[in-house]
Amino acid sequence: MKIAFQITFFIFLFFTSTIYAQDMQEGFTYLEKGDFAKAETFFASILKEYPDNKTARLCYARAIGLNESPKKALEVFIQLKKEYPEDLEIKLNYAESLLWNKKYNDAKTYYTILVAENPTNFVAHLGFANTLSNLKEYENALLYVNKALNLSPENNGALVSRKYIKLGFANQKVNAKAYDEAEKLYDEILTDFPNDKETLLNKANLYLISKQIEKGKEVYQLLAPENPNIALNGLSLLAHLNEKETEALNLATESLEKSKLITDETTIKQTKERYVQALIWNRKYDLAEENIDSLLEKYPNENWVLALSATLAIYKSDFKQSIADYSNILKNDSKSFDGNLGIANAYYASGEIDKAYEAVYTTLDIFQNQNDAANFLKKLNAEHTPVLEEKVSYSFDNGDNTAYASLTKVTIPTATKWSFNTSYQYRKTDNKVTLANATTNDFTLGTTYKFHPKVSFTLNAGISNAKAVTNSYNQLLVHTYFKMKPLKLQDLEVGYKREMQNFNSDLIDKQIVSNNFYANYNISTNIKLGWFTQYFYTTQSDSNTRNLLFTSLYYNFLSKPVLKGGINYQFIAFKNQVPTDYFSPEKFNAVELFVDFLKDENIATVKSVFYNVNAATGFQYIEDNDKQWTYRVQAKLGYKFSDRLLANIYGLRSNIASATAAGFTYNEFGVRLKWLLLSKPIFKTKKTEE
Repeated sequence: MKIAFQITFFIFLFFTSTIYAQDMQEGFTYLEKGDFAKAETFFASILKEYPDNKTARLCYARAIGLNESPKKALEVFIQLKKEYPEDLEIKLNYAESLLWNKKYNDAKTYYTILVAENPTNFVAHLGFANTLSNLKEYENALLYVNKALNLSPENNGALVSRKYIKLGFANQKVNAKAYDEAEKLYDEILTDFPNDKETLLNKANLYLISKQIEKGKEVYQLLAPENPNIALNGLSLLAHLNEKETEALNLATESLEKSKLITDETTIKQTKERYVQALIWNRKYDLAEENIDSLLEKYPNENWVLALSATLAIYKSDFKQSIADYSNILKNDSKSFDGNLGIANAYYASGEIDKAYEAVYTTLDIFQNQNDAANFLKKLNAEHTPVLEEKVSYSFDNGDNTAYASLTKVTIPTATKWSFNTSYQYRKTDNKVTLANATTNDFTLGTTYKFHPKVSFTLNAGISNAKAVTNSYNQLLVHTYFKMKPLKLQDLEVGYKREMQNFNSDLIDKQIVSNNFYANYNISTNIKLGWFTQYFYTTQSDSNTRNLLFTSLYYNFLSKPVLKGGINYQFIAFKNQVPTDYFSPEKFNAVELFVDFLKDENIATVKSVFYNVNAATGFQYIEDNDKQWTYRVQAKLGYKFSDRLLANIYGLRSNIASATAAGFTYNEFGVRLKWLLLSKPIFKTKKTEE
């Protein structure tokens, strides 16, 4: 928050015998009214006739100091101080001139002596308070401004200074996330200045940052009678933070209509900005683009319009355009908050992590402890910090198979492009009828390298050690794949996976190795439709082969939380049918309708829950048999204990044919823990060591 303080002095004027007060009254009036250019001209003319007059010199110095020549004014006061070392009025004006020149530390030293020598001087205490405020030493500043008010109760200049000191102090508290203390300071200001617009706006901003929706609404309602557009714009943003996008657009539209009746250009721009933002939040991209094009014609190269263009580009996954817009903003203003944090987000979305780090650090250099920037850095660090995941599960089916499994995985990023992982899985299976049992111990090591912002390569390899009733063996495990973004809004993964069939004890005993060649392809759109397709070609050590095709057409009904639904189709065909060993139809078709409801753990705030419910129902067709009704339900419920620790429980139930049989019901329950082992990445980024 940029705060300017202006000290109001009562100038006690002393005149020579040849110049009387009334002779300079015109100049005094110019100073009192803040017409410093005319005051400068007036006192300059006086000094031509009376160059040694102390009062004229003092007033001239004040005039030029407040008329954009603070350095020259300081030189005059330094000379006056030499000539009149004991003159209190000159001392006070000299001290103020140090503030004009932003020599705050020098002013602090001088005022410390000045208030000690003049403990009852109002002007000295007020000047010292404003000096300390400029140094952001707000507690001491409040101490001295209150002393000034004790010396001159209800003095308006001192009350105004105290207001800005408290605004600065409150902003400091907000940055430190001491929201209750900041709120108290705002309330104190409003006691002195009821319904003060500036204070209410700062208080509303506090509630926006801390996402106190209802309190924010109350503040904007107070602003509404005299500032309806400002209130509606704020209420629209609150609705967006509350994930009520339709309400946000309705409020922004109402504000846009009311803006036709006002002339304040700043408010008009803010209203148009909020309206376009609300269109984007509601995915009305075509209308948003029309408005942005119109604004670019009227306000070419203005940062707020470029920011709207950049935001729209982010939502449409046009990251190249977004980066270009934010770059233009930074050309106009290298210290723009929207430009610096915006380009950090755009680099992140485009996969340019090193540049994202650089941009967010720049943002925090300029806007220290800024909440959004700090949270963005926290997110970046979390994605590149060593992490431990532990999963324990228990499953059973109507074929009397049971299984207990535990999986431990550690991932260690060593750079923004490199990470390494290791995992260990233990699985024990039993059959209550046949009394068959088996255990597997799988160990893997792996690495991921991101050699292009849109392309990464992963290789995991290890050993599976299996012990069954009649067979014990070791087998090689491999999983390697490329992930890429071939085009905007598209994701492709192609890979190879060598695995053991270990669903139950009999399969483990048969030592069947599967070699899977696969591709996953997802297409998203800006009209909420999406299409996911998966294809597997599998060769097995028992000379069998399998073709598997899965495709899903879905629609995104909501984005926060995610609610999507659609239709799935699956086809499976085995070359050889070996029903006594495992489910291997010559042809299998399944069609189902599904719905997915999700609050992602990655966007969950600390001390909040996350969840996922996925349900589907439909029919499966095995060979030429009659259709069979199918269903599946999966649910997850978790809690985020801190920035580094979360846990969830999950369960699933399905009667869809599996790799082992048709006409069965499968159930699984488990617990998962995810823990960031450190508070930040182990590799160095700018300022990591600070």
